Amino acid sequence: MKAFVTGGTGFIGQHLVRKLLERGYDVYALARSPESASDLAALGAHIVPGDIGQVDSMREAMRGSDVVFHLAGWYKIGAPDWMKAESINVGGTRKVLRLAHELGVPRIVYASTVAVFGDTKGKVVDESFYQGGPFLSEYDRTKWLAHYKVAVPVIERGAPVIITMPGGVYGPGDHSSVGQMMRLFYEGKMPILYGPETTLTYAHVEDIAEGILLAAEKGQPGESYILAGPAVPLGEMFDFWAQITGKRAPVLRIPAALVRPFASLIGFLGSTLSLPDVYSREAAQILGATYMARADKARAKLGWRPRSLHEGMKETFAWIAAQPPAKAAVPRPERRLAALAFGTALVLFLSWYFTRRRKS
Repeated sequence: MKAFVTGGTGFIGQHLVRKLLERGYDVYALARSPESASDLAALGAHIVPGDIGQVDSMREAMRGSDVVFHLAGWYKIGAPDWMKAESINVGGTRKVLRLAHELGVPRIVYASTVAVFGDTKGKVVDESFYQGGPFLSEYDRTKWLAHYKVAVPVIERGAPVIITMPGGVYGPGDHSSVGQMMRLFYEGKMPILYGPETTLTYAHVEDIAEGILLAAEKGQPGESYILAGPAVPLGEMFDFWAQITGKRAPVLRIPAALVRPFASLIGFLGSTLSLPDVYSREAAQILGATYMARADKARAKLGWRPRSLHEGMKETFAWIAAQPPAKAAVPRPERRLAALAFGTALVLFLSWYFTRRRKS
């Protein structure tokens, strides 16, 4: 069985390629350079130099595939290169899916996301849910376009596309917003928790990769399968992390409604002080949202069985504990002073607000 994979060097993609090889697939992994895919080559994958934006770089290696997995994408919150999102997530997806259909590949698996549902406003939704915005981030917006304006129309034209929809993904090697939060918590660098009511789902990266592979083997073309773990508010998740690590959970927790009006200010402070992306404008805008979806269909139709949060989180924190502490860049003195002034103003306002609430 020949499998062509885009995004094989990514967080989920590396696990998918390994699983494919273990199952005996002949894997061709697209990579922008052989160096970036050296680990995959060592496992036995064929490295295909190319890019999802260049159809000709994929054509010959994709030809004759039994299955194509399209995982490549732009996944960042608050990153300065947000203008790349549409060309990668939308344009790249269009080129991969159309080429696979043109070449007559019998099974095409596309990795979408539950983020295309946007803020579910407290509802735990399934694959039938739909809303066309508003979008809280460029990632949400461009993945929505790729899902509903690219993948669905290609399916309607007869392409055998199976859509998988991961929720929040975590695990060793994670450098996403979830991974950043886990590391900041572990290192004691999150004394304040903003938006404790923000709710995400959590599934281990290996289980997500397994679900994508199960979709290729058991899924029905034209169908979508949510791959999401339990939905947990951030406040509860931080308490859970404190329980399993022995670390102290943030004492001060500020509701999202008090933070969102200051999203631009938080973004300025984050960029000025070279803070992680969880301190960006987009991340502040997302606070209070619920990205909640159920994986009943994947469990019933694919036999998907993700591990427990306790098991997966303990493994991830063990990996974090083995990493060297992160080093933050030092901003120029004048920018540091400006950030300090803005930050002081924000703290004073919040102090005044909470004092006023206690007196009322």
